[in-house]
Amino acid sequence: MKILLVGNGGRENAIANGIYNSPSFINSKSVLYTTIGNPGLDKISTPIDIKPAEIDKLVLFAKKENIHFTVVGPEIPLSLGIVDAFEKENLKIFGPSRKAAELESSKIFAKNLMKKYRIPTAEYKEFNSGNLKDACEYLMYSKYPLVIKADGLAAGKGVIIVNNYAEAKDVITDFVDNKVFGDAGLNFIIEEFLTGFELSLFVITDGINYAALPFSQDHKKIGEGDTGKNTGGMGAYAPADNMIDKDIYENIMMGIIEPTLQGMVKEGRKYKGCLYCGLMITEKSPGALQPYVIEFNARFGDPETQSVLPLIKSDFLELLLASAEEKINEYRLEVYDKYSCCVILASAGYPEKYETGKIIQGLWNNSKDTFIFHSGTRYSADKKDVLTNGGRILSVVALSDISMEDSIKNCYAEIEKINFENMYFRKDIGFKYKKSINK
Repeated sequence: MKILLVGNGGRENAIANGIYNSPSFINSKSVLYTTIGNPGLDKISTPIDIKPAEIDKLVLFAKKENIHFTVVGPEIPLSLGIVDAFEKENLKIFGPSRKAAELESSKIFAKNLMKKYRIPTAEYKEFNSGNLKDACEYLMYSKYPLVIKADGLAAGKGVIIVNNYAEAKDVITDFVDNKVFGDAGLNFIIEEFLTGFELSLFVITDGINYAALPFSQDHKKIGEGDTGKNTGGMGAYAPADNMIDKDIYENIMMGIIEPTLQGMVKEGRKYKGCLYCGLMITEKSPGALQPYVIEFNARFGDPETQSVLPLIKSDFLELLLASAEEKINEYRLEVYDKYSCCVILASAGYPEKYETGKIIQGLWNNSKDTFIFHSGTRYSADKKDVLTNGGRILSVVALSDISMEDSIKNCYAEIEKINFENMYFRKDIGFKYKKSINK
């Protein structure tokens, strides 16, 4: 079997690892191709010189090379309709159609869908560049803090918390007049601010049936104790199922996941692929927890993917195929009884200005149950060294069958072997887990 993976970040490195180590992949002597590649991906796949958003070229490659199955990692090609283009040519592919992917590419669409099908989410109002006066009036009489969200894709940066009217007005001015997110911010949402704790959930679905992977918890802020600016994610741990009880779990599945999938079918947008559900678990009254949807993503999230996928015991490639072939009801998900911690190694200065081209040492001495997934890396000109090539450089993941604390300890022990100039990482990944079990 020939498989093409679209994308070349840490998320895709983790997906590639899951595919490469699947019994179905090994037993069929399959081969894996990836778009562009990176020094981590290149160890287990063959890079092709086509970018993830070059859909026409990817279709031609898939036809020419007789690719049996394509897996899409990032959101941009999904929003551009890569699944539609492949399926038009009868090419099997994992991911949602362009219309289904609007759950991520349009926050207004997602919020309206949730409102229509009574899926719990924060109260909101939508505005655009043509009714700024109305938006300002709404902000003037609102209770703060509030959340302002750009409607379109903004590389994870289009969600801003504001604490007063002046801040809010500056944000919508940046969205509309300064176009800080291009056209993505010309339409926007002003949303109620929810308090509680966040959870991430991946659901692999064929549009009707689904398999829910272990819950995880991301650490978005650059600084320890969740301080400073938002990033693409500085680490994650899984499973985070200890944060909720059976009743909340059932509430999430029956009150959020199922009505979302059913609603998408009713809207003529049957959703296949990975549905990421970002949740806020709030305390509506003392001791009474209620899950709300913060956002949907139309693909695996980063860095939660890096912590969750190594926990899958069953055949991962077969899971992806079951989604594309609409056979999820025939798939039996098995998960290791282990704990997983992922810590991101970044360039100092991220998420703002940072330097690249630094030599990375200590990459290849990872041990059993430890993984190093590459995000922002490249080879030196002579191919002798691996260099930094971005803000987030590596995802270091460690598993433990003893405890989450042991997983965290093993992860940081592995980090001690790795070094590059101006290396930065948070030293408190997993502190939320430890806080939850010490209540």
